[in-house]
Amino acid sequence: GLFADSAIEVLRRELAWECDYKREAVCTRRFWELLQDDPLFVVPEVVSELSSRHILTTQLLAGEPLEQARSLDQETRNRICSGVLHLCLRELFEFRFMQTDPNWSNFLYNASTQQVALLDFGASREFSQQFTDDYIEVVRAAADGDTERVLQKSRDLKFLTGYETKAMERAHVDAVMILGEPFRRDEPFDFGAQSTTARIQGLVPVLLRHRLTAPPPESYSLHRKMSGAFLLCARLGAVITCKDMFDDVYRRYWSRDDEAPGSP
Repeated sequence: GLFADSAIEVLRRELAWECDYKREAVCTRRFWELLQDDPLFVVPEVVSELSSRHILTTQLLAGEPLEQARSLDQETRNRICSGVLHLCLRELFEFRFMQTDPNWSNFLYNASTQQVALLDFGASREFSQQFTDDYIEVVRAAADGDTERVLQKSRDLKFLTGYETKAMERAHVDAVMILGEPFRRDEPFDFGAQSTTARIQGLVPVLLRHRLTAPPPESYSLHRKMSGAFLLCARLGAVITCKDMFDDVYRRYWSRDDEAPGSP
């Protein structure tokens, strides 16, 4: 159930991306264009004349790693976490282009400007429209509490083959429903008071024992990024309303033009 070969192949490809600074410069410029008018996030500008395939030089941005943000007031922590989570949704469903490394050191909070600097775009990747069309419906189904639709859309995405045991189907659906909880509740969701990680870990033995196929390659980096965003919200004790956030992203997604913004 580990399908280690698939995971290793994805990691090998991402490591090659991380070592290609010419590619990272392109990704950094793209995110700068996408977020140049964002009130919360700042992306450093690339210094082209001092950059190459082996060297990347960017604007120096001030700030402290978000690990330090635990001492900030609740309102500020909520604002940061709401922004990070909303950015994840925008990256996937609006840009179809995501910085997939959730390392806390890639986010610097500047208390004087009240902005968050985003760093390290080496692991940025594209997502196909077919993938996001199906994935947003998995999240929609989880937000609606529709377990049958979670199962069906998971098959469409090739997370499942359709021949899994009932135990595997239940464990998969339970995991998706747990991750969909913030988008299901009308009231603010208290990330710090949840046992999300422990509940998911409790399902892992069944998922490993009964999985029949490797997850889609896109899902490894996507789930790493989303898990990192959820963990950040938990560590900072965020209490934020996520349902309206996703509902707005979902509505915009299905009213969009087919071309993702900022695509080359």
